[in-house]
Amino acid sequence: MTPHDMLWAWSIIILATAGVIVRPFHLPEAIWAVAGAVALVLLGLLPWNDALRGVGKGLDVYFFLIGMMLTAELARSEGLFDYLAAFAVDHARGSPRRLFLLVYAVGILVTVLLSNDASAIVLTPAVYAATRAAGASPLPYLFICAFIANAASFVLPISNPANLVVFGARMPHLVEWLREFALPSVASIVITYIVLRLTQARALAEQKLETSVPKPKLGRGGRLTAIGIAAIGGVLVTASALDVQLGLPTFICGVLTATAVLGLSRQSPWPVMKGISWSVLPLVAGLFIMVEALARIGAIGQLNAFLHGAVEISARQTAWGTGLVTAMATNVANNLPVGLVAGSVAASDHLPSKVVSAMLIGVDLGPNLSVTGSLATILWLVALRRERIRVTAWRFLQIGVLVTPPALIAALAVAIR
Repeated sequence: MTPHDMLWAWSIIILATAGVIVRPFHLPEAIWAVAGAVALVLLGLLPWNDALRGVGKGLDVYFFLIGMMLTAELARSEGLFDYLAAFAVDHARGSPRRLFLLVYAVGILVTVLLSNDASAIVLTPAVYAATRAAGASPLPYLFICAFIANAASFVLPISNPANLVVFGARMPHLVEWLREFALPSVASIVITYIVLRLTQARALAEQKLETSVPKPKLGRGGRLTAIGIAAIGGVLVTASALDVQLGLPTFICGVLTATAVLGLSRQSPWPVMKGISWSVLPLVAGLFIMVEALARIGAIGQLNAFLHGAVEISARQTAWGTGLVTAMATNVANNLPVGLVAGSVAASDHLPSKVVSAMLIGVDLGPNLSVTGSLATILWLVALRRERIRVTAWRFLQIGVLVTPPALIAALAVAIR
């Protein structure tokens, strides 16, 4: 590839990534990612067979996303998240601080078992409705949905699609995963809670809650969905322990759960299908193609060579630098493309496990700094707009700059120990 072609490729990738983050003309993120991918192929900067190979690399991720989005939308439509949120309000017994802790606990549960996108897409409106019913100002509790979505997203491999992107077919066994990430996840969750709670202390002190709110009845479909989610969690944990890729099991479990719930209640599947954010799939496919272009122009190889040289000097310092730089990069270019680049770099050579672990923590936790850092946070903003709540990038950054650095440093310190 000539220097002229490389310049064109870099320009298209940068512009497409900026389009995904900024969304000019309010067009969906997927349009910009697909437009960038198509431009690379049409201009001859990436052969079509390489583009198809890039799309194919995301097959496990597509299956995973469909299965998780289907299950999450089913849980939303059957009122499971509304029930959990109302349960938290009821057990808060009029205490805003206790409600904050309970919502945080529900957020951990949803993120760990249904991925961080579920916390953003379906838990956010449920928390809004429940806190409004309790007479509370919703925003302090809504911030929980955004921050826990990333802070708890590396407890299990299934907790964040970015985990599949970074590791791909090299996903560690469950025991190995827990050995690497259990303690860093605890550090991330605890520190995020403490700092986030401190930032919302004044707002919570000014609130008075109703001691009892109407609790939605959980019907048979909701109960079956809860059982299905528990079964999915068991299947995926088993698949991870057996070193089986998670995408297809997630997809099969989601389809079986939806079939059982909708079949027994004789509901049409179309409302649930319509509620799924299908645009996420072409978005991810477009990003995979652009990362394939980065590999073709040599950017992945250069990054790998740089990391390899740094590891020879000091693996520990390289791990720290990789985690911090990756975390910052997610807030500039979003964690999906950064995760794809990180995964390509990690796959191109054998890097020390602590370097790869630091890379993953940066990809998962780093985005808590800004509203553009992760897809989950972007989806959270979309959910807020539906409720006519506006959170500016500056408002989020004011909290993120306090919450993210201590949580990130604590998680990296435990992982690199």
